[in-house]
Amino acid sequence: MDTTHPTAVALAVERPFYTAFSQFPAVCFTLTLLTDIAYYLSANLLWQNFSSWLLFAGLVFGGFALVVAIIEFLARSGLALLRPTWPVIVGYLVVLLLALLNSFIHAGDGWTAVVPYGLATSAVTFVVMLVVAGMNRSMKTRRLVGVNHHA
Repeated sequence: MDTTHPTAVALAVERPFYTAFSQFPAVCFTLTLLTDIAYYLSANLLWQNFSSWLLFAGLVFGGFALVVAIIEFLARSGLALLRPTWPVIVGYLVVLLLALLNSFIHAGDGWTAVVPYGLATSAVTFVVMLVVAGMNRSMKTRRLVGVNHHA
């Protein structure tokens, strides 16, 4: 059996685990941007607290997702389609570092903990996260097309 070109059945049964774990931090960091906008519009401290907790949860689960992605990268060397690529792993790391910086910014008190730097960092984190997700999808599509051409 050729393990370098997995069949459609093998792809349907065996999914990369890191993609399941990366969804939670993506939601947390997206909601952080939305709660920062709500804080900017209302000045209600509740939204700042929500942002801080969302950043914390996203960082914890994002760190876990990154570890799983690295393990899958190393463990699935024969199944290139089912593992992340180095650019994607580095992109996830950049997103987590931006979120960590954002968490430090949000640790301040009051208005200046969010406006302008916290809100800007949330927006940058969100945009970088979208770019990494698009890059990951593009690379998977290219590898899948390569598998179909060689079959």
